[in-house]
Amino acid sequence: MLLINHQEQTLTDTDVLVALGEECKLILYNDDVNTFDYVIDTLVQVCHHTFEQAEQCAIIVHFKGKCDVKLGSYEVLVPYCIGLLDAGLSAEIEE
Repeated sequence: MLLINHQEQTLTDTDVLVALGEECKLILYNDDVNTFDYVIDTLVQVCHHTFEQAEQCAIIVHFKGKCDVKLGSYEVLVPYCIGLLDAGLSAEIEE
C-alpha cells in the first residue's frame, strides 16, 4: 500500500501579493477639502482608473476614511502617490 502525505498549504493575502510582485498598497485618505467629482477625476487621470473604479474608491474613502486604490511594488507606486499628492489629495504607500 502506498501512502501519500498531502500537506495542506494556506496562503495568506500577503503571500499571494508577494508572489505576484505586489507587496505594497497605495492608500487614499479622506479629507474635508476635495469634492467627490475632483477625487474621481484625479483617480481617473493619475491612477488610470475607470470612472466606475474611481467612483467606488471615492465612496469607500468617504465612508471608511481610506481605500487601497492601487497595488504594486513600491517603485511602481511612487509616481502614482506623487501624482495624488501633487493634486492635493492625501495618500501614502503602505507596505
